[in-house]
Amino acid sequence: MYETNDSYDVVVIGGGAAGLAGAVALLRSRRSVLLVDAGDPRNAPAGHVHNFLSQDGAAPDILYAAGRTEVQAYGGQILHGHVDTLERDGDLFRIQVQGRAVTARRVLVATGARDELPDIAGLAERWGIDVLHCPYCHGWEVRDQHIGVLATGPLAVHQAQMFRQLSAQVTLLQHTGPPPTPEQQEQLAALGIPVATGIVAQVDSAAGGLSGVQLADGSHVKLDALVVAPVCRARAELLAPLGVLPSEVRLDGHLLGTQVESDPTGFTTEPGIWVAGNVTNMQAQVISSAAAGLAAAAGINNDLITADTEHAVQTYRDRRAIQDPWDQRYASMEQMWSGQPNTSLVIETRGLRPGRALDVGCGEGADALWLAEHGWDVTALDVSRVALDRAADHAQRVGVQVRWLHAGLVEAALPPETFDLVSAQYPALLRTDDHVAELALLAAVAPGGVLLVVHHPIASKEQANAHGFDPEDYVSPSDVAALLDDSWRIEVDETRPRNVTTGAGSHHTRDIVMRARRLT
Repeated sequence: MYETNDSYDVVVIGGGAAGLAGAVALLRSRRSVLLVDAGDPRNAPAGHVHNFLSQDGAAPDILYAAGRTEVQAYGGQILHGHVDTLERDGDLFRIQVQGRAVTARRVLVATGARDELPDIAGLAERWGIDVLHCPYCHGWEVRDQHIGVLATGPLAVHQAQMFRQLSAQVTLLQHTGPPPTPEQQEQLAALGIPVATGIVAQVDSAAGGLSGVQLADGSHVKLDALVVAPVCRARAELLAPLGVLPSEVRLDGHLLGTQVESDPTGFTTEPGIWVAGNVTNMQAQVISSAAAGLAAAAGINNDLITADTEHAVQTYRDRRAIQDPWDQRYASMEQMWSGQPNTSLVIETRGLRPGRALDVGCGEGADALWLAEHGWDVTALDVSRVALDRAADHAQRVGVQVRWLHAGLVEAALPPETFDLVSAQYPALLRTDDHVAELALLAAVAPGGVLLVVHHPIASKEQANAHGFDPEDYVSPSDVAALLDDSWRIEVDETRPRNVTTGAGSHHTRDIVMRARRLT
């Protein structure tokens, strides 16, 4: 058993036609997808799939194997096993699969259905072979044979009529079904469909297949195939804790099966949950299940597009709220800072072997240039275009190479565990409940690398307000330190004097310095 915390756009539960088709469509829209396949599709007993354009006659396992290959070809991941739990975790879903924990933004449940067969000796052993239920799935294969239709509910006469289209040798076995109405009796007589009264006690078979049925009175009806109407129950147990329960489908009081209610795209009453295939449509065949998977995938993708756009707009607004004031501030003077590297940076990097460095909130670039001049491969980012332009001009004048990135730390989406040094000197990183800024700092540090966060001690509310900001809005070194676990070692955590006589921050006299090393 092992634990992990993989995160996906969509987890698809079910590896049949609906799940595979949905997964492929989502992957083609460049969504990250995990498909969980328990390996027990409803049609596993059947030898072939029919009415599936270009795949007529294919064995179910061959068809699904081809589907899994397509999923993997588009970059999807497949996990074989049963889902243990599915639960909501805020805006995400948490799924446990045999000891593995994953999260998903959306979930497509395509777990199918299970067929409850009539309790008749010998029947279950022939299910999917010559005990059938669907004329469209298997009717052609028993054309012109002796076909018995087992009556257990109000649809038996209709089933007999459908199979009469395929063979002139159809018998309605009355069994436990309601007696045909006078109108139905006339229809059966007109079609030449005899009715065998009495309870069916046993299904007989020989080496060549099904041979007939035994009635309770001991008589025998010769048959080559038997048609039944199983109760089709949705495999929806996973959804019950979320309040999504299947509804019963009844006809004249007789239970035909259960299915999860959904809209045409498969969207359920629970936000973020879609269903497709037999779990929501007990009449769906392989090709219609695949189509439902595609429809659900389109619905999920559209929902994610809406969520992604809303997030992008909010991020854009947040960025403008920070960027515009900083651009205005830089533009109001020819030079804001002293032009010298921060003293704490110089001190704390002394003795470090130069490697890849990230300068967060680089401003006019003094720290980035100093690092580059001392052999570091530097990436520097800032939200102010004015500041970056000044930094780039300075770098060009002195002939130093630095990668300048116009972005905030979180939106920059930097590759994880990349930098041997991550320096955040007096960063204006907004504090959030989910600590996204602090986590982004930690994630950027390579194993063995150093994180250096330097800030001013928290000013009083009055002092901060006089300068137009609230210190509680921004990340402090202690916020970062609070997230460090055993994979980190804090090497420096102190407040020290600061002696800067020029630049916008010269009125500060002390610095909080936190330096930590990532061990693994």
